[in-house]
Amino acid sequence: MTHHRYERHSMARTGWLRAAVLGANDGIVSTASLVIGVAAAGATHDAIMVAGVAGLVAGAMSMAAGEYVSVSSQSDAEHADLAIERRELATDAEAEHRELAAIYVGRGLDRGLADEVATQLMAHDALGAHARDELGIHELQRARPVQAALASAAAFAVGAALPLASAGIAPDRAVISVVALLSLLFLATLGGLAARAGGASLLRGAWRVTFWGALAMALTAAVGSLFGVMT
Repeated sequence: MTHHRYERHSMARTGWLRAAVLGANDGIVSTASLVIGVAAAGATHDAIMVAGVAGLVAGAMSMAAGEYVSVSSQSDAEHADLAIERRELATDAEAEHRELAAIYVGRGLDRGLADEVATQLMAHDALGAHARDELGIHELQRARPVQAALASAAAFAVGAALPLASAGIAPDRAVISVVALLSLLFLATLGGLAARAGGASLLRGAWRVTFWGALAMALTAAVGSLFGVMT
């Protein structure tokens, strides 16, 4: 009896993982930086919270719109390329067969085997074979605009809610320090988990997002302090 071993590969998660990590990271960094900047300017606790909530809503919508437009452009390009391949298969299937066989020869197969592989794959799914091996369009990595937009918006909102909640529970005089420390902890955790899910180094993933988050918070704190002094 033949048993098939199921292997889990990180590439299967690249589509939603990229959008989710980007959204959550942006939510934490931008909202924490906004809260810290407003607090450094000497704003009241209520004003800080209003700014944070506004930043959460605006940021989530911006992420959704930006991701949708970006991934839609990719999806349009994929559909256009597939339409060309579909037309070429209908008008000159023999040339397409030679083209596919040449790809396999370039990958190391001898001419006879390459011809046989191309013949069998095109008999099974000609468009799918050309999409995968000629155009590099794989089903697991196909552009899905709505999925990417929703994932980015939801991830941003969840990420932004963390520093916002930190500001809400922090004493008035400790808003900056509490939000900064907790947000850096959130970023390190997110970066580590994302790296682990993607098969990369946990420590490297935690370090790279924490560094850029700390830099963003420091800059906005400086700007807020400057404006606070000027007013």
